[in-house]
Amino acid sequence: METIIVFVIFFIGLLTIVKGGDLFVDAAIWIAKKTGIPSIIIGATIVSIATTLPEFFVSTVASNEGHSDIALGNAIGSTICNIAFVIGLCSCIKPIKINKGLFKLKGSMMIGYLVVFFILARDGIITFKEGGMLLILFLFFIIVNILEFKNESGKTESCKRNSVYDKKHIILNIIKFVLGAWFIVIGAHMLVDSGIKIANIFKIPQQVVSLTLLAVGTSLPELVTSVVAIIKDEENISVGNIIGANILNLTIVLGASALVSDNGLFISDQTLYLDIPLSLLVMTIFVFSGAIKKEISRKTGLLLLAIYIIYLLILF
Repeated sequence: METIIVFVIFFIGLLTIVKGGDLFVDAAIWIAKKTGIPSIIIGATIVSIATTLPEFFVSTVASNEGHSDIALGNAIGSTICNIAFVIGLCSCIKPIKINKGLFKLKGSMMIGYLVVFFILARDGIITFKEGGMLLILFLFFIIVNILEFKNESGKTESCKRNSVYDKKHIILNIIKFVLGAWFIVIGAHMLVDSGIKIANIFKIPQQVVSLTLLAVGTSLPELVTSVVAIIKDEENISVGNIIGANILNLTIVLGASALVSDNGLFISDQTLYLDIPLSLLVMTIFVFSGAIKKEISRKTGLLLLAIYIIYLLILF
C-alpha cells in the first residue's frame, strides 16, 4: 500500500509541475512583450532563477548536512540533464531556432564557468573562499544581462510606447508568475521525495540517485518550462532558461553549497574525470551547433539524448 502511495505522490507532483510550467511561461512571455526585454534575457534570468530553486534547496541542504556527493551530483548532474535530456528532447519535438548574437555570448559564458569550476575543483575541494568566487561569477553574469538590456533600450522604449498597461492584466500575470513558480517548486519537491523512496525500494545507490533521479527530478522545472516554451514558439525563453539554469547551478548552487558546508565541497574522482568532462562535451555540442547552424536540429537532439543514455548506462 505504501508503495502505491509513493507512486501516486510522484504523479501528482508531475501534474503540479506541468501546470506550474504553463502558468509560468505565459507570465514570462507577457513580461517580455510588455517590457521589451529580449525573451532570451528573460529566460536566462527570471525564468532560470525560478526553475533552479529546486537544485538550490536540494544541494544547499545536502551540503549543510555534510553530503557533498549529493550536493555536487545534483548540480553537475543537472547541467548534463538540462542539455543532453531537456534540450535533446525539446529539439526532437521541434528544431530550436537560435538567436545567434545573444546565444554565442551566453553559451560561451556557460562553458567558461564550467572550465573555471573544474580548475577550482582539481585539488579535490571547493573551499569557502572559492564558493564566494563562484557567487561573484554569477554577479558578472547578471551585469552582462543588464548591459545587454541597455543595448536594447531603443527597442524597449518603442515597445513601452505601444503597450497599453491594464492593472487587471498586470495583477493577473503577477499571480500567474508567482503561482506558476510555486507549483514548479512544490511539484519538484514531491517528485524528488517520492523518487528517493522509489529508489530505496529498488535499492539504487545514493551516488547514482543524486546524479540521475535527483538531477532529473530537480531539472523537471527546466524541462516543463522549455517544452511549454517550444510549443508556444518561444524558443529563446527555452534556450535562455537552460543556459541560465546551468550558469546558476555552477555559480549560485555550488557556490552557496560551499559556503554552508563546514569543510567545503569535496570533489570525487568521478566528478572530475567523468561528470564534468561529459557536461563539457554536451555543452560544446549544444553551443557550437547553435552558433554555426543557428538551430538545434533533431539530429543534434538525438545525439544529445544518445550521449545521456550512454552516461546513465555507465553510472548503473
